[in-house]
Amino acid sequence: MSFSVEDPPVSSRAPSGTFPRIVDVDALRAVALLLILVVNINFFASGYSFHLVPDPAHDSWGDQTVRWLVELLFTMKAYLLFSFLFGYSFTLQIDSAARRGVDLVPRFRRRLAGLFVLGVLHAVLLFQGDILTTYALLGLVLLAMRKVRVGTALRAAVLLTAGIGFVLALAATAGTQLVTDPAAALAAGQQSTEALQGGLRSVITEHVRQLPAMFGTLLVQGPLALSAFLFGYAAGRCRLLTDVAGNRQLLRRVQQVGYPVGLAGAVIFASGGGTANLTGLTVGVLTAPLLAAAYAATLLRFFQTGRGRRVAAVLAPAGRMSLSNYLGQSLLCVLVFTGVGSGLAGDVAPPVVVLIAVAIFCVQLAVSAAWMARFRYGPLEWLLRAWTEQQWPRLRAADPA
Repeated sequence: MSFSVEDPPVSSRAPSGTFPRIVDVDALRAVALLLILVVNINFFASGYSFHLVPDPAHDSWGDQTVRWLVELLFTMKAYLLFSFLFGYSFTLQIDSAARRGVDLVPRFRRRLAGLFVLGVLHAVLLFQGDILTTYALLGLVLLAMRKVRVGTALRAAVLLTAGIGFVLALAATAGTQLVTDPAAALAAGQQSTEALQGGLRSVITEHVRQLPAMFGTLLVQGPLALSAFLFGYAAGRCRLLTDVAGNRQLLRRVQQVGYPVGLAGAVIFASGGGTANLTGLTVGVLTAPLLAAAYAATLLRFFQTGRGRRVAAVLAPAGRMSLSNYLGQSLLCVLVFTGVGSGLAGDVAPPVVVLIAVAIFCVQLAVSAAWMARFRYGPLEWLLRAWTEQQWPRLRAADPA
């Protein structure tokens, strides 16, 4: 099956819920969770990150290299991969509603309202860099576009990416600086780090204080997330992830284009200061989707191998309860880095921060496997589903025969 820009006939569509598709999609979502954690954990480990300057206490060659590699490989790519899967999953919800003969619109609106509330609580209590509120608002746009053709969705996605890149390029050409006073940014970073080292009240106050700055970040992140939604919607309409084997040639082309162009752009992005430099940010906006797509293509092809299927089976439970794990990551990071728990903010070097991220994810893999062996949904997925359906769904998995 090719990834055509025309809507495939209904008869050619694989039934939603087939085992390979669920495993592949959930395993891919679990990888996205890990990449998001590797990026986001830096904002828990030091208050300087929110002010777009590195922590001067950790400025060795090793520290700089790790920061550069995270910018190169993961920043602006991780959330695009997760956003792509959000758009893909939306098509599965469309199919599910059609099979059950229920109206998708009120159900999906309730789901988005639930995500928005969870996002606000997340931003205030745990992590001001929350993405759930953005997803909830952009989900309304996705809902409004639920009947558009695949070609229309793809063109809209490309135009969104090109448009935000053009605006950023104009700002860069005009000499706009994101960090206008480095000394003031360093002082603000120190203040934020000290606030994170405080107790619960201090942490919440810092989160609320930083929320207005996060709105500016969403001016770039929001359109790119919507673009990824639409790419995922198009992939879902074409059942790209249902027939991975039949789309090997397409996935190979994605790798052949995505890696050279995406990595070249990532080098410029990371070497130019990452999100702190408009020129590098412009290049990142235009090329990060290609690198994220290459990552997805590589993983999907790997999951078709014998070893890949075993890896996917290990990853899939974490992806099935991605909402619980996303919020759980923030909770664990708060307990590790802020004064609510161990108070390590500002004291941990970037290489160790990355190792902590990997350790947290490994814990989540184990907990997710144990949980999903007993229950049908993750805890927050179950609550969100109850709110969406306006009834309590059965939580415990059926006993094995």
